Amino acid sequence: MSRAFVKESDQELASAELPERPRGAGPNYVTARGLEALRARLKELHGEREGLVAAAEPMARQRLLEVKRDIRYFTAQLERATLVTMDGQPRDQVHFGASVTIRDEQGKNHFFHIVGDDEADVAAGRISWGAPLAHALLGARVGDSVKWERPSGAAEVEIIAINYV
Repeated sequence: MSRAFVKESDQELASAELPERPRGAGPNYVTARGLEALRARLKELHGEREGLVAAAEPMARQRLLEVKRDIRYFTAQLERATLVTMDGQPRDQVHFGASVTIRDEQGKNHFFHIVGDDEADVAAGRISWGAPLAHALLGARVGDSVKWERPSGAAEVEIIAINYV
């Protein structure tokens, strides 16, 4: 029988090495909301780890490896976190923490909030400060048009509004 059809034992699966979660080389800028989310996630992971240690089942051991890896990641992210308060941000320019409304070439408006890597969620309109769109917007003012380099080609967008919440 081919080895491809043989299920690895749960013990072999549980002892496999997991790759570390990638961490950015640059600063880990966070909003107050992002910092709180990092702390909450780390707390959840510690609680999950306690439950998995008590379970002592093979599949629980595999999940325990994942949880330990994530604890290392979130601990490092918290240690590297630099809280950026919105109080010091210039209100007339796009910087970290800004909520920005842009108008695309078709005249459609889009809303984005520029946040830290761990709190980015494109579906919710939160983009990482390291994303190409954020790079294009940083330093721009209302009325400015900026060139956004996208995989599908460059696009010109206009800054309609800037807010700091």
